[in-house]
Amino acid sequence: MQQHHQILIIGGGNAGISVAAQLLRKRKSLQIAIMEPSEKHYYQPAWTLVGAGTFNIHDTVRSEASVMPSGVSWIKEAAAKFEPESNKVISANGNEYTYDYLIVAPGIQLNWHQVKGLPETLGRNGVTSNYSFDLAPYTFELLKGIKEGDTALFTSPGTPVKCGGAPQKIMYLTADYLRKHGLQGKTKVELVTAGGVIFGIKKYADQLMKKVNEYGIELHFKHDLVEIDGPGKTATFKVTDSEGVASYITKHFDMIHVVPPQSAPDFIKNSPLANEAGWVDVHKFTLQHNRFPNIFGLGDATSTPNAKTGAAVRKQAPVLVKNLIAVIDGQPLVGNYTGYGSCPLTVGYGKLILAEFGYENKPMETFPFDQSKPRWSMWALKKYVLPWMYWNKILKGTA
Repeated sequence: MQQHHQILIIGGGNAGISVAAQLLRKRKSLQIAIMEPSEKHYYQPAWTLVGAGTFNIHDTVRSEASVMPSGVSWIKEAAAKFEPESNKVISANGNEYTYDYLIVAPGIQLNWHQVKGLPETLGRNGVTSNYSFDLAPYTFELLKGIKEGDTALFTSPGTPVKCGGAPQKIMYLTADYLRKHGLQGKTKVELVTAGGVIFGIKKYADQLMKKVNEYGIELHFKHDLVEIDGPGKTATFKVTDSEGVASYITKHFDMIHVVPPQSAPDFIKNSPLANEAGWVDVHKFTLQHNRFPNIFGLGDATSTPNAKTGAAVRKQAPVLVKNLIAVIDGQPLVGNYTGYGSCPLTVGYGKLILAEFGYENKPMETFPFDQSKPRWSMWALKKYVLPWMYWNKILKGTA
């Protein structure tokens, strides 16, 4: 296999594939390689709907080969080490690849092991997570099995996570499912989150609180899941009070939906590309690396202070493409990423709040109506329009 590439992309997820496709649409002559070990490509935003029993899990996966843009070389290996001073990436297999320009888009790492007892009990004992292709169908199995007197817990960690709304989305759908089946008030639904607020933007938080009250959901803030005993059906949380003093409490569950702590991948954290927090250190507007001008980054592994969502990638990709081509041509950087992110918040079956916002949590709404109100049209957008757009437009570089 060729060892030198004009543009080397780390990661064949949404970010890596869509950027490669857009670069080739702008300039066919570019020579691009993508380093990605996975044989499968997933549309993860639909896993919430899978967990709620309203989307087929098999429609969320395709082969990686089927989404690889034609004309791109696919290096089926995992990146392990970066040597940016010599424009070199070393793979987990020990192979060395050099580049003129590097794009880093490896996605986020799910750290299941950071919750004691979690890896051993996932997918059993009422413990599930929509953050996994294998587990999302189990979420619906558990949902159907909830009975009078049961408690369903929904957790969220203290780290950044991909799709910050996902920990809550399945909770509202569960509460609506229980209401439809005559179990509201006869079961307990609790959000147990390390965060301090329900949502960071008041406009959307106010509407979410209406749903919390309507469903009778209990909220517990500053509760970080640290241990889980699957067979014993207990979850232990580190609770931090207003003075910053920590204590530990244990809660019983019959069903628990866990969102694991998340970080940049280890090979990023331990590399010269990372900032102090371990993320790819890029300029928040231009997406160019702050220390290595021939390196760019986008997606969930970067240091940009935006919501880590597929919608953010969709707005970052054209900015990166414009700026990388400018660097290749010796021109000034003109692309500017606004921090846009979107969080389609499913608050019930057929009801969705479409939160859209940029840096400083300023709403940046697309439609000419108040998107904080739950709507069926926005549910249809998430369930039917966006998956189609993803496979047919975004990955092909035309959206």
